[in-house]
Amino acid sequence: MTEFAFTETVDVRYQDHDTMGHVNNAVYVTYMEQARFAYLTEGLGVPPMELNMVVANLTVDFRRPVQFADEVEVAVSVTDVGDTSFTMTYEVRDDEGVAVEGETTQVALEPGGRETRRVPQDWRDAIADLEA
Repeated sequence: MTEFAFTETVDVRYQDHDTMGHVNNAVYVTYMEQARFAYLTEGLGVPPMELNMVVANLTVDFRRPVQFADEVEVAVSVTDVGDTSFTMTYEVRDDEGVAVEGETTQVALEPGGRETRRVPQDWRDAIADLEA
């Protein structure tokens, strides 16, 4: 079981629901994106304009639907840091517990976004501090 270093509360909007009254499956990816951005900017202190990276891989496991929630909590942690990439794990939770689990792999890019680069040392240090 992953212990999560960071959580972000995300408002569930009316438009997030499908015709069955559940949060639409695609919306969970946006919730994870919002938590990832908060982890990197608030948790690590990386200025938004310095987030030179792309999501290279995305996995989502749906455990159960979220229905009639005003907000969800998205827990996020970095579980691995490689040379040019890092992996983040997520849980989307409501009052009933875990609804969705996910994982993304981000690849660090040079400014301008054309070439990969080593994950910056200041990111590595901040991740180690936050995850400790």
